[in-house]
Order: sequence, then C-alpha cells, then structure tokens
Amino acid sequence: MQNLLEYAKKLYALDAYTLTPAEGHEGGRNMIFTCSRAGEKEAVLRFSLLNDRGEQEYLAETEFVHYLASNGAPVADVLPSLNGKQVESCPYNEGTAYISLFAFAKGMLISDNGYRYRENAPLAEYFYNTGKTLGKIHRLSKGFTPCYARPRYFDKYNMDYIHRLIPDAYAPLKESMAARLEDFRQLPADQENFGLVHFDYSDGNYHIDMENGSITVFDFDNCINCWYMFDLANLWTHGEGWFRWERDAGKRAEGMHAYFRAVLEGYRSETEISDEMLEKLPLFIDMVLIENIVDEFECCAREGEAVDFEDIENAARCLTENIPYAGLI
Repeated sequence: MQNLLEYAKKLYALDAYTLTPAEGHEGGRNMIFTCSRAGEKEAVLRFSLLNDRGEQEYLAETEFVHYLASNGAPVADVLPSLNGKQVESCPYNEGTAYISLFAFAKGMLISDNGYRYRENAPLAEYFYNTGKTLGKIHRLSKGFTPCYARPRYFDKYNMDYIHRLIPDAYAPLKESMAARLEDFRQLPADQENFGLVHFDYSDGNYHIDMENGSITVFDFDNCINCWYMFDLANLWTHGEGWFRWERDAGKRAEGMHAYFRAVLEGYRSETEISDEMLEKLPLFIDMVLIENIVDEFECCAREGEAVDFEDIENAARCLTENIPYAGLI
C-alpha cells in the first residue's frame, strides 16, 4: 500500500500534504485518505481496489460529479491529476487500483457533532436544506447527457443476480423481492422521473457547514440510473432516527410527516416531483429496503462471512409480511 500511496502523491502533487487514513466503516468499498496542509483538510484521496468495476464506471461517476459541481450543485468536485485525468489506475495485487482525488467537503458530519444541528437554528431548516440540496442534484441530473454510462437499476437488481447472491434458505424473502421488482417495472421511467441518482444520499455522505447550514455532498460511488424517488425514500428512512425514541406512536408519525414536508418543500424549491410518484412512497421505501438487504449480502460475501439475520431482520419482515417501514406510512 505504501508504494501505491507514493505513486498517488506524485500523480496529484501531494508531497506537501499529510495523508491520514479515514476510519473505515462496515461495508466500505474503498480506502480513503484525507489530505491536509497547514492543518487544513483540502482533499480526499480515494483508492478503489475491489476490481468489481471497470474504468468506465469510475469515469462515469467522476464525470457526473464534475458536471454537478460545474453547474452549481453543492458537491465535492473531482480534482484532476497532473495528467489531467479524473481517474488514474495502476496494477495492484494482481488487479487494478483506480485512484481519484476529490475536494474536501466544507463542514462536518452531523454524527461528529453528536447529531446536534447548528446552534440556535431549528431542525426544520436542516430538513429543508437536505431536500433543497437533493433537488438541485436531481434538477441537474434531468439535463445531464453523459459520455460514460453508469448501470441502470435492473442491470443489478434482478432475480438472476439475487438468486446467485442470496441462499435459498431465504426463499420467502426472495419471493417478496421478486414481487416488488415486478411492481418496479411498471413505474414510469421517463426523463422527469428516472435518471442518475446518488443512491446513498444520507447524513453519512454530506457535510454541514455549522455556520450557515449549507450542505456539501460527496461519495457518489454508488450512483446509478434509477428513479429520483429512490433518493427521497432513502431520506425518509433516515429521518426515522429523529423520532425513534418518541414513545407515543401518534407523535412519532406526526414528527415524521412534518419532517418529510420540510424535505419536500426544500426539494420542490429546486425541481418538481409529481403527487402521483409521492403516493408511491411506500413502494420506494421497499426499494430502499431491498438495496439495504442486497448490500448486506454483498458485504458479507466480500468478507467471506455468513449474513447475521438480525442485521436484515426488520427489512426482511417488512417485505415478507407487507409491513410499512417503521409503521408510519
């Protein structure tokens, strides 16, 4: 790894920087280093080493990120190497390492602030800003014409792949997933509803400037051509944590709906989403649950481990027993 680091430092003129490995997280695909100079974090160096994707997919990701940044979206832009490339590569461990450098997103994770939002500002501002930021990304995505292609949803989420990935011991779960996939195929996939989305838009993948509340998004590693509603549904599921400990079910539901109204108000200040698609939110929440389950099986397969059913139990039960997620929809 040290040789790879030295190679990257030369590619991106990073000799004057201190490179600090980021703390890994369960299921992480990449090795990440924060690049600091004079005590200031300026960039993030990413090494992709799994060899389950080719150069074209990384070029498609960085092309999208740079397009968004160039057109005013609050995303951490990709920074070219001295060769003028957004993606560099070199042989590594009988495979290929793909290397990219990104600007450091201003601000901090809200989790690093103890899930406290900026002082003297209401949470409603934060919820609005998450929706507005996502709306900017989707508005630009609707006009994006790429040179390189990222996968489309059914390229990955299909029963051939799911049967190979998930053991037959989970047959009822796979039957439920198959039924949902058939429902997804009936959804409108026109330009206003379907395009390149982040696919992991949550508070772990953006920083908040605690001075003014602005959000800067990063980690488009999983971006895929999918329904824009997926990102909104993913936001919905992550919002549940704000109300999880409210013992009164009615108040939990009231809090969730107020949260999502603020998200949608911010979102619709940038781009539209039809009432017809919003009515399908429960179906898109199921799409999020399927993505979470598939990701868990993929992560365990990479690590050579069996899936701990407790890690997917809630999502699996929602799908197999037709229970609305968290009982709030």
